[in-house]
Amino acid sequence: MGKVRSVEYDAGIKTKYIQESDGKLTINNQQDVNPLLKRNKELYNHDKGWVSSQKEMKRVASIPPLVLQVWANEYNGSRNWFALPKEIQRKIMRIKLNSSEFRYFRTAEGSL
Repeated sequence: MGKVRSVEYDAGIKTKYIQESDGKLTINNQQDVNPLLKRNKELYNHDKGWVSSQKEMKRVASIPPLVLQVWANEYNGSRNWFALPKEIQRKIMRIKLNSSEFRYFRTAEGSL
């Protein structure tokens, strides 16, 4: 394990910059998603995901930013989710959120 050079906190994400003994820099990101998952469960069991009583818009998921980075990295090796074309973002969301593996990010029943 190398020497921690810097630690930053931004939007609930803790980033450590670690200088390895071979000179390489390792960036380690951590995020506590438990509060978000608890809130998602509450929302899932409340009003079937509708944002308002007029049922104009439905909330279907809440996903931690770090998870979006991981999904972008899986797709194209870049961690920048927002650089992905919208149609690719939708495709990834549909695959991931319709999977039982990521059901705890869902805030309403149904499929995308």
